[in-house]
Amino acid sequence: MEQPGKRYYSIREVADMFSTNTSKLRFYETEFPTLKPKKNRAGDRIYTQADIDHLKEIFELIDGKGFTLAGARDYLKSRISSQRENARIIARLNEIKAFLQQVRNSLDAPDAVSTTQSPDQPASAEYPAPLHPEPGTPPE
Repeated sequence: MEQPGKRYYSIREVADMFSTNTSKLRFYETEFPTLKPKKNRAGDRIYTQADIDHLKEIFELIDGKGFTLAGARDYLKSRISSQRENARIIARLNEIKAFLQQVRNSLDAPDAVSTTQSPDQPASAEYPAPLHPEPGTPPE
């Protein structure tokens, strides 16, 4: 369906790919705001591979799954908004990940001094014995 090495396709080539007429492609441009092929200096529509992939999806929704034009338009619009929301969430998660990695690296650094003592470590100059033993333990 696609020719290797070709960047732009005329409206006739795209219509032939989908076995439809050019007027239907022009009509879909008016019905689907996300479908906007570029135009050359002469005003002829030139389709990129991304435009063709978008058309494949539109034809699949309408002809394959039986969506109405309004239903397919709403479906594509909601999918785009959910993709934006997912991208926003992923960006926020990446920020949190970077922060947590920074915290981990600061804890792993050799100059970082821990202020807690493990219960099974004996008292030392760095970690003196607690002044007040826990309740219920005999004094030493």
